[in-house]
Amino acid sequence: MPRLAMYALVVCALAVAAAVISFVQGSWLGIVWVLLAGLSSNMAWFYLRRARAERDAQRGAALRS
Repeated sequence: MPRLAMYALVVCALAVAAAVISFVQGSWLGIVWVLLAGLSSNMAWFYLRRARAERDAQRGAALRS
């Protein structure tokens, strides 16, 4: 797993935890944490797909040569 994807997943998990804590305490600030969780989740998917595409491209180049 790419390092940036792992960092994004950690941020996502922490943001979800912060959102739950904020909503349990009755704070509407949890909405910001939910948005941050969504953003970091999308970043993790992006980095995973990019790493997979690069790996497939390298395999294709190795097979062609």
